[in-house]
Amino acid sequence: MSARAAELPWWADALVMPVLNLALAFLVSGGVLLALGEDPIECVQIMFNGAFSSGSGIGYTLFYATNFIFTGLAFAVAFHAGLFNIGVEGQAYIAGLGVALASLYFEFLPAPVIILLAIVFSAAFGAAWAFIPAYLQAKRGSHLVITTIMFNFIATALMAFLLVNFLKPDGDMAPETRTFAEHARMPLLQDVFGWFGLTMAQSPLNLSFVWALICAAAVSLLVWRTRLGYELRTLGASPDAAVYAGMPVTRLTVIALMISGALGGFLALNEVMGSQNRLTLEFSGGYGFVGIAVALMGRSRSIGIILAAILFGALYQGGAELAFDKPNITRDMVVLVQGLVILMAGALEHMLRPTVGRLFAGCSTTATAQEA
Repeated sequence: MSARAAELPWWADALVMPVLNLALAFLVSGGVLLALGEDPIECVQIMFNGAFSSGSGIGYTLFYATNFIFTGLAFAVAFHAGLFNIGVEGQAYIAGLGVALASLYFEFLPAPVIILLAIVFSAAFGAAWAFIPAYLQAKRGSHLVITTIMFNFIATALMAFLLVNFLKPDGDMAPETRTFAEHARMPLLQDVFGWFGLTMAQSPLNLSFVWALICAAAVSLLVWRTRLGYELRTLGASPDAAVYAGMPVTRLTVIALMISGALGGFLALNEVMGSQNRLTLEFSGGYGFVGIAVALMGRSRSIGIILAAILFGALYQGGAELAFDKPNITRDMVVLVQGLVILMAGALEHMLRPTVGRLFAGCSTTATAQEA
């Protein structure tokens, strides 16, 4: 097959391929459900109803989606620059420390100021944790995947040390901070709606979701409408061309990863300040790794990332309902589906692409012949 046969229109690459990859992942998952003696169609209905049939279910779905929007955007910014940031998990984890410091030690300030400080601290701590791997990659040629993975482990050990020895209240056994003051928490959307006399079902969905949408719009503008975004995309497409054009490759590498770390750090706003209202061990919950699949499915574009994040949020929420209704199916089944989506959207992305490319090439040839 020629290389041209695998070329797809932009809309086919952005829509058709993700849908096919997702359908294939669900098909394989359906086979696993059949092997367990369950009806796949019934399971899909349960998951869909659990995620979207009630206000509370939608709230939980969007709450989980908020985490995935942040981590998907974080990975996408680095990916545009040709960098594979596996360290979003650790960067978000360290950012939780910044959020906790803002909520605990500045609680004497008004709520809007605390929220602003939490946003700044989460971005700063996440970016700072990404700086060292970025510097090692840019200056020393260290393998970014290895350094960011190792920094995830370092972040876990560091947070455990700080929580056990410094941050937990005296006399408490649990390695976690004290609960934040009421005004030092991210407002829930149900409370915000209540301010205007509107009602909303109870869920942990909070203003972090609005901030995630703002970040998605900002990333889209950055990547596609600014000089910095053009330079990052050039670096990702061809590092040699970036060097030939006189672009500061070292600085761009560091900037891309620090922006990525800052975006990943916002996950702590949703989890630490918006839901748990205290800093705990392992609050990041693997969202940083799932963000890779979200970015890949969304083709590293903001709108695609938002849609993919809602899909994974629905898998999380619907999977909880499925595990409750079907004792034979555990939450690990959701992890299996996520893994299959990652596999199809990442490692096996080009498995279906040649066939789809030939179909589009054949349709194009037929249309050209008819016009002639």
